[in-house]
Amino acid sequence: MTAVRPEDTAPGPVRPEELRSHQWYGTDGLRSFSHRARTRQLGYLPEEHLGKPVIAILNTWSDINPCHVHLRERAQAVKRGVWQAGGFPLEFPVSTLSETFQKPTPMLYRNMLAMETEELLRSYPVDGAVLMGGCDKTTPALLMGAASVDLPAVFVPAGPMLPGHWRTEVLGSGTDMWKYWDDKRAGLIGDAELAELENGLARSPGHCMTMGTASTLTAAAEALGVTMPGASSIPAVDSGHDRMAAAAGRRIVGLVREGLRLSTVLTADAYEDAVATVLALGGSTNAVIHLIAMAGRSGVRLTLDDFDRIARTVPVLANLRPGGQYLMEDFHRAGGLPGFLTRLTDVLHLDRPTVAHSSLRDQLSDALVHNPEVIRPRDRPLATEGGVAVLRGNLCPDGAVIKHIAAERHLLKHTGPAVVFDDYRTMQRTINDPALGITADHVLVLRNAGPKGGPGMPEYGMLPIPDHLLKQGVRDMVRISDARMSGTSYGACVLHVAPESYVGGPLALVRTGDLITLDVEARSLHLHVEDEELARRRGEWSVPPERFGRGYGALYNEQITQADTGCDFAFLARPGEVPDPYVG
Repeated sequence: MTAVRPEDTAPGPVRPEELRSHQWYGTDGLRSFSHRARTRQLGYLPEEHLGKPVIAILNTWSDINPCHVHLRERAQAVKRGVWQAGGFPLEFPVSTLSETFQKPTPMLYRNMLAMETEELLRSYPVDGAVLMGGCDKTTPALLMGAASVDLPAVFVPAGPMLPGHWRTEVLGSGTDMWKYWDDKRAGLIGDAELAELENGLARSPGHCMTMGTASTLTAAAEALGVTMPGASSIPAVDSGHDRMAAAAGRRIVGLVREGLRLSTVLTADAYEDAVATVLALGGSTNAVIHLIAMAGRSGVRLTLDDFDRIARTVPVLANLRPGGQYLMEDFHRAGGLPGFLTRLTDVLHLDRPTVAHSSLRDQLSDALVHNPEVIRPRDRPLATEGGVAVLRGNLCPDGAVIKHIAAERHLLKHTGPAVVFDDYRTMQRTINDPALGITADHVLVLRNAGPKGGPGMPEYGMLPIPDHLLKQGVRDMVRISDARMSGTSYGACVLHVAPESYVGGPLALVRTGDLITLDVEARSLHLHVEDEELARRRGEWSVPPERFGRGYGALYNEQITQADTGCDFAFLARPGEVPDPYVG
């Protein structure tokens, strides 16, 4: 990681009386008197905070979030850095979105954390923010909220966990969970082996150490320029993670004093570079939804067509599971994201600023690749095009995606009859029913699993292979849904079909036996049913009943947008001014 230079935290053009927090603390009115008195109540001396940048540390730590269980300690390192640079740190607990435990899916609550982030930063005496997250939905949620309020901000990634171990095997969380669970269903291992795997799969705090959604999105945050250099790959329990957190604390004070708002960093060029990075990493399909939503909050229009266009310009160079061989600690030692980005300089916008340097070019000037097996050279890629393909066709008029580098090659052009499941519970109950007659050539279709239908668009898209096929050695089939898929998973899974079936998208009209063709090279997904027949079926389709009668779910159902536009809330995604509160 590049060290923070002394000049990076030196006082800049923003004077103490120009700080946003000055409205709360520095005037002669009753309210300022009250605010100062209450700060004394908290135990702080005047010289500890008056005239200093107030830094909010938004911490998604929780006892039930294993990805973030170490962030309570890391917040202390951030505070150390803020104090050292002459700022005043205040820690704020915010919602924790645990991919592991939260049901039906933390995606249902991503926008809630984004709202909480935005309104907390707007309503308190805050001059800048350090955002602490990493588990799948926390990274986009924190950055969406921070982008909307547009204060100086630095993101501190939670970091990947240590590699897993079982006997002589090195395990990748998620990826090997799916693999060995299928081995158990196929009768290749038993309960004793599964119990051993249970103890070895996830060995430390931190998010998944494969190139799953968490690593994909923290790498995207670093590519956007909102982290300290190299931050996204530092293992969660490495002492370097402590040092990075302290450096972020120091740097945010410098950003406030320089008046460098998040909008200066989160530009259209930055989002294009983040997309290129995700695709060259062979990253998670979930990044498509999240980056579109994040860009929207920054006033940048990013579309599925942009992903497909950029995918054709970058190869896959990260030899990381689930599409490759290695894990995140290997990637970190091989040069991390700074080293990786040196392989892509011909497609990056190198003159844009980051939170740590005046340009991305400066940030990468000392970066090196130390292991070309982990970070491949351009002439020896894992794949010649980016790892995600965008599909179009009469089954997905607004688009769908597939992580084709994680699928068996022979399935990338495939025609087969559909076996349709109307919901996930029905699929779980009936997938192994011999009466269905499922063969390896069939196309498994799951509907009512999208943003509204899920609800929340759960990670149901990696539909299980029927047990009898697993026992025959079949490990991949074409699967289609309006759901998402875990970034740690793999297979020929077509995801994010838009519009979703729950709102009447074409997926709602598919029937068992219909022929479907997937052609990744042609970027096509086609249902072989005549338009007249589809029109007849549409006439028989009816709108499903509302799932939520009240509460957050009702708000979600009313405001959620479709996958191709980022699944943001319509009232949050639209442009419009929001005034700072009157302090009085």
